[in-house]
Amino acid sequence: MRDTNEYRHPYPGRAGRLIERLANSTRFANWRHAVMSRLPFVTLASDVVDVVYVSWLVDASAAQALLPPGVTLWQRDGKTPFTVLTYRHGHFGPRLAGPLRRLMPSPLQSNWRLYLEQARERSQAGAPPVATVFFLKNIMDSLTHALGTRLFSDILPTHLAAGMTHAVDANEARCAIVPGAGSAPPFDLHANVAGAKALDDDWRALFGSWDEAVAYLACQDAAVAHVPRNGRLALGEISLPVDLSQVVALTPLKAHCALLAQLPAASAPFAFLVPSVPFLALSERLL
Repeated sequence: MRDTNEYRHPYPGRAGRLIERLANSTRFANWRHAVMSRLPFVTLASDVVDVVYVSWLVDASAAQALLPPGVTLWQRDGKTPFTVLTYRHGHFGPRLAGPLRRLMPSPLQSNWRLYLEQARERSQAGAPPVATVFFLKNIMDSLTHALGTRLFSDILPTHLAAGMTHAVDANEARCAIVPGAGSAPPFDLHANVAGAKALDDDWRALFGSWDEAVAYLACQDAAVAHVPRNGRLALGEISLPVDLSQVVALTPLKAHCALLAQLPAASAPFAFLVPSVPFLALSERLL
């Protein structure tokens, strides 16, 4: 599988080339894995706020073509959900820092993912049989965090945006990713914080109700990502206890996502807002 997550820095120049070389270094990644796989995982925590989800039903065969062999999408009638969620971290850092975590920064992040079938084969391969997503793209607005995830994690091959906008108030939500010259994909969403909690015909054909669709799209216990240097999968287990009673409907006015050129949309965008959720990264390992 070709590495579609190779890092390109958003700002050209000597410093950018040096960062690219470091971010894409197979030698460093192999050394890091050899050392850190023998150490206890450091649980990471964040008090996440304003999680804006926008999802499309897309052609399942086109989506399956983006995944490595042996990874099976959840699909029905040739369609599968593709989701972009964008949010602000709340003091993202090691949980063991305790109250000192309040001193840590709160970057913006956007995760682009597909949903996997809970196949028995994954459990046999070492992955727990729980709700799992496949990360296609991860984007952040902080060089420190983007480079840190590149160097010290396989589950988040992050891209740095030249600019990110994430603004949510009582009336509207606006999210945008500007790639500059880098590898972060462009994205632009404008939605009203309003609307009935109802599904259109396309979404209702896959999910029985608005609540069922939201629960499926928002509630996961694990994520996997492809690791091109060795052809394996990285598995990350997480805690994301979304309070479904607090989820707010959004009405998209504009929703542009670069990846839809490869994933033909078979529905209108479906969007909602999770006002806040505590997040924990519990583990990471290669399968």
